[in-house]
Amino acid sequence: MKISKKNLSFIGLSSLVLLTSSFATAADMSGMDHSGMDMSSDMSDMNHSGMDMSGDMSDMNHSGMDMSGMDMSGMQGGQPPADARSPDYSNGVPYGQYGKPMMMGSMPLWGVSVDDLGYQFDEDQINFEATGWYGTDSNRIRLRTEGSAQTKDDKEIDSLSSLAYWKPLSIFWNGEAGVAYDTENDNAAVMAGIVGTAPYFIETDARAYLYTDGQLRLDLGAEYEWRLDQHWVVIPEVGLTAFSKDDHDNGITKGFNEMETEVRLTYETFSRQLAPYVGVSYETALGKARGQRRQENESVDSSSLTAGVKFWF
Repeated sequence: MKISKKNLSFIGLSSLVLLTSSFATAADMSGMDHSGMDMSSDMSDMNHSGMDMSGDMSDMNHSGMDMSGMDMSGMQGGQPPADARSPDYSNGVPYGQYGKPMMMGSMPLWGVSVDDLGYQFDEDQINFEATGWYGTDSNRIRLRTEGSAQTKDDKEIDSLSSLAYWKPLSIFWNGEAGVAYDTENDNAAVMAGIVGTAPYFIETDARAYLYTDGQLRLDLGAEYEWRLDQHWVVIPEVGLTAFSKDDHDNGITKGFNEMETEVRLTYETFSRQLAPYVGVSYETALGKARGQRRQENESVDSSSLTAGVKFWF
């Protein structure tokens, strides 16, 4: 395709004219007279008469809000107003019908635990052990009873009951102190004990009873829960009883008198609050108590199948 030389010459000439005009405009700007908007004067000489701030602000006229007669003594202590914020952030709003709230650890509660309510088939008797309590996590009153009731002949009931004050001694141990009554020897006693969890989660208890006749009784017990799954639990337990002196009228000899053992297979239902069980129990006399029982034609050793229930609420 041919390009006309005339056209090329015209384009070149036009470009030259535009370039020359640009240089001319720049030259005119450099020589422009700024007298029309003179900014050479110092801004410090600006006339502020329209908003004169030369006066000291300390001389400001406060006549519109005179504070000379205002009583500010209330800001320096004294009694707060009736609608002031209270220390518990209730803002003066009453607690209503339910009263002042408190932490769960400080709220008095109650509970009942029946650890054993079962029947011994060979002995033809009902064994029981129950505890009720009322109080807080730091202080409680506990009512406890344990024993057996014969279901034949004279239906005699032998029980050892106590009313005690309960208080934690450490993380795993609690102390008890109170009074007790033993129906087997028809005697009252002062009681003190310690209960808690030994290493390997062995539930242990030790209680001493000082009777009014000077007899001292010591009960020791241990129990372990071997959980097979979420419901089935095997519970072996053992208990020992010792006395400080002989009491032939009540069949008691000095030292360890008796050992009781039992193994129960329980099934926990209703959120583990109810647990029926079956098991086997074994009782034996110890020390001089064995000879005394033989003299009185009483059994030295005995075993029995058991069935019952344990629950709490």
